[in-house]
Amino acid sequence: MKTQSSILFVVVALGSALVLTAQEPGATEHHGHSHYTEHDSVAGHKLMYPSKTPDRIIANLTVDPAHSFAVNWRTDQQVAQGVVEIAVATDGPEFLLGNMSKIDAKTERFENQNRNEPLVKAVYHSAVISDLQPRTTYVYRVGNGSEDNNYWSEWFQFTTAGIDMEEPFSFIYFGDAQNNIKSLWSRVIRNSYRQFPQVDFMLHAGDLINDRDANLEWGEWFYAGSFIHATVPSMMTPGNHEYRDGVLSSLWRPQFTLPENGPMDDLKETCYTLDYQDMKLISIDSESFDEHLETRSAQIKWLDSVLAANTKKWTVITTHYPIFSTVEGRDNWELRDALKPLIDKYKVDLVLQGHDHTYARGYAENKGKGLTTVKDAGTVYAVSVSGPKMYESEEQQWMVRRGEFTQLFQIITVSKDTIKYGAYTPTGNLYDAFEIIKKNGKKRLINRVPDSPTRLKKDFVKED
Repeated sequence: MKTQSSILFVVVALGSALVLTAQEPGATEHHGHSHYTEHDSVAGHKLMYPSKTPDRIIANLTVDPAHSFAVNWRTDQQVAQGVVEIAVATDGPEFLLGNMSKIDAKTERFENQNRNEPLVKAVYHSAVISDLQPRTTYVYRVGNGSEDNNYWSEWFQFTTAGIDMEEPFSFIYFGDAQNNIKSLWSRVIRNSYRQFPQVDFMLHAGDLINDRDANLEWGEWFYAGSFIHATVPSMMTPGNHEYRDGVLSSLWRPQFTLPENGPMDDLKETCYTLDYQDMKLISIDSESFDEHLETRSAQIKWLDSVLAANTKKWTVITTHYPIFSTVEGRDNWELRDALKPLIDKYKVDLVLQGHDHTYARGYAENKGKGLTTVKDAGTVYAVSVSGPKMYESEEQQWMVRRGEFTQLFQIITVSKDTIKYGAYTPTGNLYDAFEIIKKNGKKRLINRVPDSPTRLKKDFVKED
């Protein structure tokens, strides 16, 4: 005779939500890992909670991008170890039959509960894969080392930097993503990759998300980039929204592996430098600069020493707060007073910024405004936005091109004597362009601004 089993119903508190779950008599209580059915009432739960299968996989550049790269990913806390498998890419699956390298990752048990969100428990895994060959395409995957493919990622392809200083390379630069990332920023990063699939890395100028430790927002950011994050390495400088009350997001260092060659421990992986072929890239942590006098002083001295020792032909600085803002009320005069003398002294080529949620590009001594070719224009400054949060700007002397209410990404190609820059909308329209040509110690700028009207918010949003 079949007996009817009893079912106990257990109320589980998740933040402000109450979830009703079924449990067999005698069964053990919830044991800390993710059962999505338990979180169905939590908005975006599949973006927030990890499982045994790796997610949030992202590659980062190291200080030696021709011979190594870094990768990070996340799992639930049932996974005690992380492993990377890597091989030289082949035309078919024969790389599986050859010499496969296995690298053990560092693992860090981690949990956080942002305001208005439930507790999220995870393990973050990170590894630096070294001893690679320059300008070589590899395949790699991340997992827990088991024989079960369900607990591994897919195989990704990744290409190391070259060692030929004259070989061209390119990168994409994004201003703030920040808001509505899954719904409205996703098309920007995806179309940038569709339009320029051979890009070598991507650069994010801060405010990747809006609320420092929000697992849902970070989940949206990783979702929007999806496999792109794992195949095209990313570099990022933090913005003010990666901070709260002067404290960096607790998720920044677990989920990224960035250079640790800044001036002090508090600035590891936020203020750093690396060389990519014949270009030196420098990240200045402008929110820490703004909030802490100690890190401000350290970054100024450090930048002076880095630029003084620089042997690369091209120099690019990224920082979140603009040296020249797009509207008077957002001026960062302390940052400008401290850094611009060094930028001028060492003839930095490009400064790539965010924060102002609008677009502007130009140079400090804009004597050649309106000209196509400008001799000795000095450093070119760009402020851009890739997400949907939009502010207005003001016409200023330093600007060559400005724009409002426009989501943009910038493709920058560096070759022996030229930097080419193009700012594109997510539909593929060119909004701004220029070239910097540097030969025999002389530098000139060629403006190639398209013959299209300046986009202003008032043309799209009518006042009441």
